[in-house]
Amino acid sequence: MLIHSAEERERYRALGWWGDVRMQDLLARNAERSPEREALVDPPNLEEITGTPPLRLSWRALADQVQRLATALLELGLRRDDVVVLQMANSHELLACYLACARLGVIISPVVPQYREHELAHILTQSQASAMLVTARIGSHDHARMAAQLANRHPQVRRVMAFGEAADLGGAIDLRAAMRQADDDARLRTHEIEHPVGADDVLTLLWTSGSEGQAKAVPRTHNDWLLYAPQIGSAYRVGDGARLLNGRPLTTHGAFVGSITPWLFHAGTLINHHPFNLPVFLGQMRTESIDFTALAPAILSSLLKEPALLDGVDFTRLRYIGSGSAPLTEAQVRGFHERFGVEVINFFGSTEGASLVSAPADMPDPALRALYFPRFGAAGFDWHHRSAAMVQTRLIDPESGEIIQDPGRTGELCYRGPMVMKGYYRAPELSARALDAQGYYHSGDLFQIAGDQQQYYRFMGRAKDIIIRGGFNISAQEIENLVASHPAVLEVAVVPYPDARLGERICACVVPRPGQTLTLASLLDHLRDEQKLAVIKLPERLVLLDSLPRNPNNKVMKSALRDRAMAQSDPAAPA
Repeated sequence: MLIHSAEERERYRALGWWGDVRMQDLLARNAERSPEREALVDPPNLEEITGTPPLRLSWRALADQVQRLATALLELGLRRDDVVVLQMANSHELLACYLACARLGVIISPVVPQYREHELAHILTQSQASAMLVTARIGSHDHARMAAQLANRHPQVRRVMAFGEAADLGGAIDLRAAMRQADDDARLRTHEIEHPVGADDVLTLLWTSGSEGQAKAVPRTHNDWLLYAPQIGSAYRVGDGARLLNGRPLTTHGAFVGSITPWLFHAGTLINHHPFNLPVFLGQMRTESIDFTALAPAILSSLLKEPALLDGVDFTRLRYIGSGSAPLTEAQVRGFHERFGVEVINFFGSTEGASLVSAPADMPDPALRALYFPRFGAAGFDWHHRSAAMVQTRLIDPESGEIIQDPGRTGELCYRGPMVMKGYYRAPELSARALDAQGYYHSGDLFQIAGDQQQYYRFMGRAKDIIIRGGFNISAQEIENLVASHPAVLEVAVVPYPDARLGERICACVVPRPGQTLTLASLLDHLRDEQKLAVIKLPERLVLLDSLPRNPNNKVMKSALRDRAMAQSDPAAPA
C-alpha cells in the first residue's frame, strides 16, 4: 500500500532523506555483520507476566526466528496489505512479529496491552483487520480468549493467533507450534520475489488517543520510520552496537522513534521492560550496561529525591536520558547534569509526526533545555538536529487563524515536513480537520515564541482535550461519552488533576439525574464491566455537582473543574 505521491517520493529521494532500505534489510545486514552480537533481551520478569521464560537473542538467532515466523504467517494465509492487529507484551516475539510482517508486506497495527473490548472493537472496525495476533496472557488478563470473542463479532477477522502455553490459547492458533513446523523457506523466498515489498509501502498503523472521542490510525512506511534513525543517533549520541533500555510499550510512536528504529539502524541491543516497575527497571539499568534510555519527568524527580536508588549505574556510559510526555523542570535537567553528569534531552512529539527536540548540542544550558525547544523550521536559525532543516513550523491563533510572529502570544503549533502523516487511515473528514491546504498538521498543542532572538518555542498547554496519564494520551471526550451512558448521569465533564507519579490522573465531574445517586464504585463497575473500558482510562475521582460551570457562550469551564478536582480528597464527596 502506497500513501505518498510519486512526486513526494522522488523529491525526498533527491534530497537524500529517503531511500530503498526496508526494516528487514537492516535485520539481514545486522545478522550478517554482527551475528553473535546480542540483539534482544526480554524483561527479567517475563515469565511472571506471560508465563514465558525470558530469552536473550543474538542477531543471527533473531533473523532465524523471523524467517520461521514469516513462513508460518504465510502458510496461515497472511498476504501483502493485510492488516494485523497485535496486542502483545514487550518481548522478543513482538519484535519478531514486526519484522516477519514487514517481509510479507503485512501491515502491522499494534495496540497497547491495556486496551479491552471497547477500544479493540473500534480498531478492528476502522482498520478492517483480517487477523489478530496476541500474547495469550498478560498479567491476569486472557488476551487470547478476548481476541477470539472479538473475532466472532467481526467476520473480516479470519485468524486469531497467539504466543503462549497451550492452556492459555483459548482456541487461537498456536504460533509457536506453527513456527516449529515452518522449516521450508523456499515458499517465502518465492513469495518475496512475486510480491516485492518496497520502502515506500505502509509498514504500520499506529493509533492516536482520539481527541474527537475515538482512536485514529496513522499509516507509516519504512521510509517514514527510517528517517528518524540517524536523527535519534545524533541527538542521543547513539552509535554502532548501542544498548538501549526500553521502558515504553513497543506499540507506540515514541517506542518506534526512540527505540526500535535506532536499535535496527545501529545494530544495537534492545533491552525490554514490561510493565513499568521502577525496582526492576533500576536493576536493568545497573546490570545491562545501558547507553541510552528514557524516563518520564515524574520518575526523574523521584530519583533525584532518592539518588541512592541509582547506586551502581554506570554513568560513564549512560550519558543521555530522554524525557517527554509532560513538561520538564530546570531542577530535573540541572539535577541530573550536576549530580550524575547526565544530559536529559527534552522531547516533544505526536503520533501524527510533529516533533521538537531540545538536545545539548542546540541547548547546552540545562535551564533553557528544560523550558524551551529550538524553533525548528523558522527562517534565520541554524540548529544541529537534522530535522530542523527538513521541516517548517509556525504558530497560529486558534480563533482567528492569524499567523503569530511576536513573542508572548500563545498559538497552536503547525508543522510540515516529511515526518508528518499524509492523513488518518480511512478517515478523510478527520484528516481534513488535521491537515490544512498547505500541508501543515495542526497539532492541538499551544506554544509561544520566546528567547532574546525569538529563537525558541515554549510549550504552554494543550488545545485538544487530552489527559496524559503515565505517558498514555487519553481523550476526555471518549470518557465523557461512556460516563454519560450511566443511567444516573445527567451531565458530565472529564478533567485531569496533577499526580507526582503519573503526571495526571482522571476525574469525572458529574451532574446526577434528579433523584439518582452515583458513587465512584458504581461508575467504575459500569465503565469496566459493561463498557469494557481499559483500566488506564478509568476515573480515579468523582466530583458531584448541581450543574456544570459554563461561560457566557455556554461552554463548560474546565479550568474551574480542574480546580475542583485538585481540591477533592474523598473520591465521591459532593462539591
